[in-house]
Amino acid sequence: MKRVVAGVAMCCALVACAPSPPPGYVDANRDPAGTTGSGSDLGIPQTSGDAPEQLTVDYPGPRRSQDAIVPADILVSAQQTLSDEVVGAIGALDGVSASSVLSVGQVAIESTVYTVAAVDIASYRRFTGSSSADLDEQWRRVAGGEIAASADLRRRLPVDDEGYLRLGADSRAMRLHVGAWAPQAEQIDLVVNTAVGEQLGIVERNALVLSTGLTAPDTLRQPLTRLLGPRASVQNLDAVARFGLDPDAYQTAVLVGSFADAVGVFTYTPIGGGRIAPDPDWVREHITTETVPILGSVTCNKAIFPQLRAALTEIVQQGLADEIHPEQYAGCYYPRFIAGSSTLSNHSFGLALDLNVPGNQRGTVGEIDRGVVAIFKRWGFGWGGDWRWTDPMHFELAQIVRPG
Repeated sequence: MKRVVAGVAMCCALVACAPSPPPGYVDANRDPAGTTGSGSDLGIPQTSGDAPEQLTVDYPGPRRSQDAIVPADILVSAQQTLSDEVVGAIGALDGVSASSVLSVGQVAIESTVYTVAAVDIASYRRFTGSSSADLDEQWRRVAGGEIAASADLRRRLPVDDEGYLRLGADSRAMRLHVGAWAPQAEQIDLVVNTAVGEQLGIVERNALVLSTGLTAPDTLRQPLTRLLGPRASVQNLDAVARFGLDPDAYQTAVLVGSFADAVGVFTYTPIGGGRIAPDPDWVREHITTETVPILGSVTCNKAIFPQLRAALTEIVQQGLADEIHPEQYAGCYYPRFIAGSSTLSNHSFGLALDLNVPGNQRGTVGEIDRGVVAIFKRWGFGWGGDWRWTDPMHFELAQIVRPG
């Protein structure tokens, strides 16, 4: 069974949102001034960000010769801070040759949930491979309050024309400059310093990346589980690299943002065909079926209904009900992976819906009435038509707005 705390961005329900753009998509994420680096694996934007002092930490200097580059073999994570005693006991296990303590959480950005790690630069960089570990400017920029992003996300992340990335769907979410595109430890998408992690609200020191040397990572799963407890995640990163997930791992993820209470802790089991079976207790607590204006009976996360009902009621009052076609509604709660991947489709959490599907496909401006869009936005929904790679059928809960 897997354990995931979800974000709020959702992807389309007919086919789960694809993880990469369509042919001919222009790479608008590249810094307008260009990047330096070698090939597609590395990149340092020529322009840098200007983070406030409270988001910076002291740069520890180049990698020390005694901090040999090692493979990232295991990622362990929990919902709560790991005690010094547990961290010490893990480091003392036979087979653990190197470790680094991280603060790990998830952030939802345009229908995809990414893992963000707040790291101690000096101890973490050795787990990223030689090309990244010794890319000194990357770590200077992370210390200076910028993000290092996994190189394979360069065409996916919605970086703006100034090189900044907003960490969440809410317009008030933190906006940080991307300072490097470079390989990271497996399962880690975005890297920030500890000061940024604190501002983001990531649970401090809730994870460890481990190297096991000549020891097979799977042999450490049982002793690690004994130390961490049965609810923690122990992921074999070699299995993740080969198969896209560790089929034996009980995963834990902690949401960064304002919707943790709405989503709670999400547990599930893959059941084949890109589908998942969510934990029945989670479904009973969070998912419900209610009747709303225009659409009738819909099944969603219970947190969405006050704002969804208010938006649809106003659409009726404004004489726009005919602009939404109930027969073209494609669902809200739809538990499955994103097509062709082991990443969850965020429809699994029931906080978004897809409307008027045939005329509002991905990559188009969409035909949906802009008055309808404006009302949904007024009631706290984000619209996929505003994204770099548009998804105009898609509306997702972006912020809490209490109906009067």
